[in-house]
Amino acid sequence: MMPHPERSPQRDAAILAMLPHVPFDGWTKRAVRAGLLDAGLPAEDAEHLFPLGAVDMIETFCDLADRRMEEAAADLPQTRLTARVRALIALRLEQNRPHKEAIRRALAVLALPHNAGAAAGCTARTVDAIWHTAGDRSADFSWYTKRAILTAVYGATLLYWLRDSSDDDADTLAFLDRRLAGVAMIGKVRGRVEAAFSRRPAATPA
Repeated sequence: MMPHPERSPQRDAAILAMLPHVPFDGWTKRAVRAGLLDAGLPAEDAEHLFPLGAVDMIETFCDLADRRMEEAAADLPQTRLTARVRALIALRLEQNRPHKEAIRRALAVLALPHNAGAAAGCTARTVDAIWHTAGDRSADFSWYTKRAILTAVYGATLLYWLRDSSDDDADTLAFLDRRLAGVAMIGKVRGRVEAAFSRRPAATPA
């Protein structure tokens, strides 16, 4: 698992307070100061809470979203692994629905070439949190393949969600279901091919 950004109650509180201001002021110290004032906290704390600037704020927000998802997952039913992955993504989207514009701005910042490492780190931590919270405990090569597959599914779903105006993310969840069904179909085909090859007699040397 990749190391998470610095965690503290003060940083979490500042992120939650600044989110309503991000659509107007971006991921900036101005937004942090405005949020702190709203929350009755010292505005001067904005100068030292996020010393690395916008990327520091965004990584903290993503990490906080991961933790909020994990905490709320206790109320999810115990179903099969894929269903829990689907439920966790749906839960995460629901939790972040009020912050859609802030997330859109975050993705724009992370899309800059010099922020590629931070973008990859945020995605990797989120995907790992989803799999781990869903109950995946694999330690073999499938650990990597599962995360690579979910990275593609989650990334596509997030981009679709940003354009979705349907009630309760209905269109996005339908899109997610199609992506997960496609992954399941690929897995079944691969399993049949591998089984067919395992039944073939070994070639004898000439």
